[in-house]
Amino acid sequence: MNDSDSVDPIKPLVESLLKELGEDPGRDGLKRTPERFAKSMRYLTRGYSQDPREILNDALFDVTYDEMVIVKDIELYSLCEHHLLPFFGRAHVAYIPNGKLVGLSKIPRLVDMYARRLQVQERLTSEIASILDEVLQPKGVGVVIESIHLCMMMRGVAQQNSFAITSSLRGEFESDSKTRSEFMDLIRHQKPSFA
Repeated sequence: MNDSDSVDPIKPLVESLLKELGEDPGRDGLKRTPERFAKSMRYLTRGYSQDPREILNDALFDVTYDEMVIVKDIELYSLCEHHLLPFFGRAHVAYIPNGKLVGLSKIPRLVDMYARRLQVQERLTSEIASILDEVLQPKGVGVVIESIHLCMMMRGVAQQNSFAITSSLRGEFESDSKTRSEFMDLIRHQKPSFA
C-alpha cells in the first residue's frame, strides 16, 4: 500500500474479525485498531517486497581470506505462518569465503528480510543458508537459529520454557566435523563486555 489516501484492504477485514469475536470496532479502544493492525502487518511482512540478491550484491568484495566468518546473536522477529503469532530469537550465521566476502551488516539485513515474512523456523534457517550459498558460492555455510514461539507458549501445549533450535549446514560445515565443531563452539562463546 503506497497510496496514503486509499484504505488498506486489510482494515475492513480486521473490522469484520473484531465483530466476529464479539467486539465493537467502533468503541474507543478499538476505533483505530484496524488501521493500526494493517500498518503493523505491512511492516512485519515487508520482507516479501525485498530481494535478497539486492541486499547482498551491492556489498560483495573479492578477497583471499579463507577463514570462517561468523555474525552471531542476530536478533530476529517473525510471525508463525500457522497461527500468525510471533516467534523471536537469534540467528548465528557463518561462512567460509571462496574468493568473496559480503559486508558484515548485510547478514543481519538478510536475516531480517526473511524473518519479515510469514515463516516457520525451519524454512527461515534454510532460506538464509541457501541464498548465501548461491550468491557467495563459499566453501561452506552454517546457520543456527534459536527462538521462542508464542504459539507454543500462549496456546496448545502452553510450554513457557521451551525454545526451538534449527540448523542448516552446507559444504564444509556439513562434510567436515572439525569445521562444524568449531562453528558450534564459537556460537556458544559468550560475548565479552566491550564497555
